[in-house]
Amino acid sequence: MAAKTDIKKTSLVLAAITVLMFGFGYALVPLYNVFCEITGLNGNKAISVVSETESSEIAQDRWVDVQFDSNVNGDLPWRMKAKQINMKVQPGKFYEATFTVENMKNNDVVGQAIPSVSPSQASLYFKKSECFCFVNQLLKAKETKDMVVRFEVDKDLPEAVEVITLSYTFFRAKAGNS
Repeated sequence: MAAKTDIKKTSLVLAAITVLMFGFGYALVPLYNVFCEITGLNGNKAISVVSETESSEIAQDRWVDVQFDSNVNGDLPWRMKAKQINMKVQPGKFYEATFTVENMKNNDVVGQAIPSVSPSQASLYFKKSECFCFVNQLLKAKETKDMVVRFEVDKDLPEAVEVITLSYTFFRAKAGNS
C-alpha cells in the first residue's frame, strides 16, 4: 500500500514539474524581449516616437561620430552597403541614414535585419524612430532597394562616448523564405 502512495506522490510531483517547465518555456520569449529592451541587447530598445520639436534640447557644441557597418549572413544571397560610412551628428537632432540592399538571386527572398549598437552603453541613448529592421524585407529577384533608418542620439549620452557604431546584419527570414 505504501508503494502505491509513493508512486502517486511521485507522479503528482513529476506532473507539477512538467507543468512548471512548460510555463517557463512559454514565458521565456516575452521575458527575453523585455530583457533585451531594458538592456539594449541586440539593438532592441523601446522605439522613440518623440518628434523633433518635442525632443529635448540640442547639444549645440557637441558632435558625435556615428559609423555605419553592414553585413549579410552567408545564407542570404544579398549585398548590403551603407551610402555613408560615417556621419557627424549633434545629440538631440534626428538624422537619416540610407543602406542599399541588392538581391543577387533570380527569385524573391525575405530577410530580417538585426541591429547592434556599440559601445553597449551607447545603445541606451541611440533611438530609432523609423527603421527597416522593424519588419522583414522582401526583395524581388535581382531587385535593389534603398532602406532608411531615422535616428537620434540622446543629448544625455555620456561625454566619454565620442564614436557610436550602428551595425546591421541581414539574415534570411524564417517565415516566407525561399
